[in-house]
Amino acid sequence: MKLNIALLAGDGIGPEVIDQAVKVSNAIAQKFGHEITWTPALTGAAAIDAVGEPYPDETHEICMKADAVLFGAIGHPKYDNDPSAKVRPEQGLLKMRKKLGLFANVRPTFTFPSLIDNSPLKRERIEGTDLVFLRELTGGIYFGEKGRRDEGETAYDNCVYTREEVKRLAKKGFELAMTRSKKLCCVDKANVLETSRLWRETVQAMEKDYPEVKVSYEFVDAVAMRLVQWPNSYDVLITENLFGDILTDEASVISGSMGLMPSASVGEHTSLYEPIHGSYPQATGLDIANPLATVLSAAMMFEDAFGLIEEAKAIRAVVDKSLAEGIVTEDLAGKNKAYKTSEVGDWLASHV
Repeated sequence: MKLNIALLAGDGIGPEVIDQAVKVSNAIAQKFGHEITWTPALTGAAAIDAVGEPYPDETHEICMKADAVLFGAIGHPKYDNDPSAKVRPEQGLLKMRKKLGLFANVRPTFTFPSLIDNSPLKRERIEGTDLVFLRELTGGIYFGEKGRRDEGETAYDNCVYTREEVKRLAKKGFELAMTRSKKLCCVDKANVLETSRLWRETVQAMEKDYPEVKVSYEFVDAVAMRLVQWPNSYDVLITENLFGDILTDEASVISGSMGLMPSASVGEHTSLYEPIHGSYPQATGLDIANPLATVLSAAMMFEDAFGLIEEAKAIRAVVDKSLAEGIVTEDLAGKNKAYKTSEVGDWLASHV
């Protein structure tokens, strides 16, 4: 199969971890007889520095022509520390999500047997955890009207959702639940927010179309608490943009490291695959960042974008092997030997 993949390395450690995912993907292509065409493109702070825009039109065209997008991370301290900056790397991410129609962020959280004790939570609380968040990505407070009034002394951010936006995200949640344990949790704040009441009534109206799925409705603060108490009680969770942003980062530490969790953003035009971590600017160029989340994102890409299930299994198997044998970066090494980012990538590619 010929695979045409847009490669958006981004900022910070993005290029370093992306390089390892490319190594592993190329090894998979060689093993299974595929041909990958990688097309690099600029985004984030790197794009601002080069052309003044965090998501240039040229990058968008490359993404639109691709079968899938593999993405690293964006963000740079010089923008984080400047509240007056007119153009920011993160604006590129929001623009990319909107223009590509990336409306559903799929974020799994699972545990690795060899790393179960790396988690900050007790073993008995997290064993068996295997849940998936579907976060709505193109609506809500991040995209609502925002501004200042009263000579800058008052700020506002409006949260807006349409029923159709909720339905398309919930539909994916129901469909995913049908392939798993047939449990779906709608996370909202319907006791306070009108948008949450729209979410809840829309999902309730859809229950009749999926009679086998057991649906629960929980307030976001209760879910935040239960994620650290009984995460293995959840299966598929759906929620709006802001709640999903916060809860998925909370869930990510269950595995023991943010450097382990992959994600996908499913869109109207193409789909994008990325690690859940940020650009980690402090580690840029040090060859110490954990590449496994990016490598596992490539596995999601092979399976979901191309239907190449055996290829995805092969990637996950070699990642499991690296963890079991201690071929890991410093965030997971503890008192044992820590391998460089590039060394982990080389090892994974050679053991595919």
